[in-house]
Amino acid sequence: LLLDDSLTHHSSNQTQTKIKHAKAKRRQIIYFDSIFFISYLTQIMKLTLSSSFTCLVASFVVAQVSAFSSLPLLVSKATSAGNRVPFHKVPASFMAADEQSTTEPAKKSASEPPAPPVIDISKLDIRVGVINKAWLHEEADKLFCEEIDIGEESGPRQIASGLRAYYEVEDLEGQRVLVLANLKTRKLVGFPSHGMVLCASNDDKVKFVEPPAEAAIGERVMVDGFDGEPATENQVIKKKMLNAIFPDLKTNDEGVATYKDVPFTTSAGACKASL
Repeated sequence: LLLDDSLTHHSSNQTQTKIKHAKAKRRQIIYFDSIFFISYLTQIMKLTLSSSFTCLVASFVVAQVSAFSSLPLLVSKATSAGNRVPFHKVPASFMAADEQSTTEPAKKSASEPPAPPVIDISKLDIRVGVINKAWLHEEADKLFCEEIDIGEESGPRQIASGLRAYYEVEDLEGQRVLVLANLKTRKLVGFPSHGMVLCASNDDKVKFVEPPAEAAIGERVMVDGFDGEPATENQVIKKKMLNAIFPDLKTNDEGVATYKDVPFTTSAGACKASL
């Protein structure tokens, strides 16, 4: 642009010829090292401008390009009978490397990992269940073995509970409970336990958290404001979700089970422990 502006202000016939010849040439993108840039610009301006203005513009350019090691410009080739403006052509490999370096920040930002998912009570799959059968564990004096129906097509689950200090085996059959269902099966003293029953404790008392009598077997227990699909069994263990969620599970003054003071609810009402 500077080249074109300088040429258009020259009034001689020879300069007008240079303008036409320069505009007829195709433009190309080239890279100048800052030192080459100053040198070439000075040569161009010597053709068209006074020496005082050349020095002024050259000084301004030095200040502007001192922070850059290379600078892309769009210029026109200008030739005449006695003068040819030299150009410094950079290899294609160098230009490709420079283009790649300008796009690296965008690639890095695109590859940034997504934010970790929020871990709250919605990640747990808590179901209404009923104990169909219970017996004493043969090798562990603190465990009951239970068959609990939570409405699955595969049939009742087998779950072990460490409740022998608080219940008699006769008390368990027919007991309605809440079952934490998205846990991997693990062996408790040789017994494969697939899930966990939820209880509340107060001093030396431990009681089942019970759903309302009208709640359907297999219904998912929800907490208002914490909606979402439950995590997989592997995710619950891998991300240590129980450690993050359990500290906020409490009962209120009425014995209602809550998460962050919000009640556990079913379609038939809240879930309570008779402490």
